[in-house]
Amino acid sequence: MSENAYRARAERGDVQLGTWITMIRTPAVLTLLRAAGLDFARVDMEHSPFSMETVADMATLARALDFPLVVRPPEGSREWVTRLLDAGVWNLHVPQVDTPEQAAAVASYCRYAPVGERGMYGFGPHTEYRTLPPAEHMAAANARVHVTIMLETKRAFDQLDGIASVPGIDALTIGPTDLAQDLGVLGTPRQRDVLDEHRRRLVDAARKHGRAVAMLTDSLDGVRQMIALGATIINYSSDAAVLRSGYASMVADIRRTNPARP
Repeated sequence: MSENAYRARAERGDVQLGTWITMIRTPAVLTLLRAAGLDFARVDMEHSPFSMETVADMATLARALDFPLVVRPPEGSREWVTRLLDAGVWNLHVPQVDTPEQAAAVASYCRYAPVGERGMYGFGPHTEYRTLPPAEHMAAANARVHVTIMLETKRAFDQLDGIASVPGIDALTIGPTDLAQDLGVLGTPRQRDVLDEHRRRLVDAARKHGRAVAMLTDSLDGVRQMIALGATIINYSSDAAVLRSGYASMVADIRRTNPARP
């Protein structure tokens, strides 16, 4: 079965650069992002209107291009994890994990027995439509999936070490906006310092337990900061934000040099 390049790079500690897909639903956007030199794309199903059918089509093209697709489901339930994995998604970015028990459940849903309890389903996108001996398929699928969990509350950070130690969790990250909201600093002068403190705590826990670190940012300086901090999976901005910023910059420049006449 095909290798998961995203997982392979993460295991080597290579820096990977990607972006959120929050608006563009045509799978062809993956071809564009790959041509731009990105290493992966991350589809947001928690805050965006993407359907399972759309994501399944994206996953098919991603596998054909060997351009890793990461998906954030609406939640880390068995239903969502199973459906996405069986649709051929190899990399999950699971939100709102607050306890070691939740982390263990997510890890279990993502892998077959004996290390997990992922449901078994014949053949399909998840087997690349090949009929394989069950033991071979199960071992390959368990080794290929990559699971990142998001810590987004004070409750999660109160149990950070326990969460980071859960077997089967491959990477840790924060949800900066939700975390700032939960900590009561969203939109305040303290937000940046408080989030940076929590990022450092997460990196320390990840290093202690051999997990990768994923971070998101919306600036070039932010990318450099996250790499210096120790993150190797960097999500830069989103399709919608990059489009808006590019057009807004052009419009503002034209308006400055060619002001409207009365």
